[in-house]
Amino acid sequence: MNTIKMVQLDFGFECEPIQAKEKTLKPNKKPSNDFVFNFMDCLTSPIIVFKSAWQDIIPKDLLNNVKLSRLLCSMQQEEMASLTEALAYMMPRTYEAPMPTEWVNIYTWLGLQYARQFKNTDQLNAMKEIAPKKLSEYEVGLLNKLRRWIYDKRRKALKDKLKVAEKSEKKMLPEN
Repeated sequence: MNTIKMVQLDFGFECEPIQAKEKTLKPNKKPSNDFVFNFMDCLTSPIIVFKSAWQDIIPKDLLNNVKLSRLLCSMQQEEMASLTEALAYMMPRTYEAPMPTEWVNIYTWLGLQYARQFKNTDQLNAMKEIAPKKLSEYEVGLLNKLRRWIYDKRRKALKDKLKVAEKSEKKMLPEN
C-alpha cells in the first residue's frame, strides 16, 4: 500500500498539495571495504618494482619491511602504497639512468623516511646529509600519484592471482 506524504503550506492561495518524495538511498557502486581482502593485500600481494635488470639488487631488509609498512598504511586507512613500497619501486630505476631533480629529491626523502621508521642509525646519519627536509607541493603530488598507481597495480595483481586460484580450484573439483 502506497502512502503519499503531503506537505501543505497555507498562505491563503488556492493551490494543490505538494507531494514530498521520499529519499531513497542508492547502494554504493564501490564495494565496502573488505577486511579480509585488505589484510590479504597487505600480506600476500606482490611487491611492485620498476622493471629493470637491476630489480634483484633491492636489499632484503627493505623487502621484508614492505609488509609491515603496508599494515601501517592500512591501519591509517590510506589507499596508497606505503613509503617503503615507493622506495622499493624507485630503487631499480635509479640504476638505469639519471633522474630529474624532483625525483631525486623524492627518492632521497623516501630513503630518509625509511631510515627514520626502521631506526637504522648508519643510514639515518647518511641520509640526513643529502635528503631534503621537506618536499615541495609539486613533489608531494608526484609522490602521491606514484603511491596510488603502485597501490592500484598491487591490488589488481592480487585480484588476478585470486581469480586464477579460483579457476584452478573449479577445475580440480570435478576430477575429485
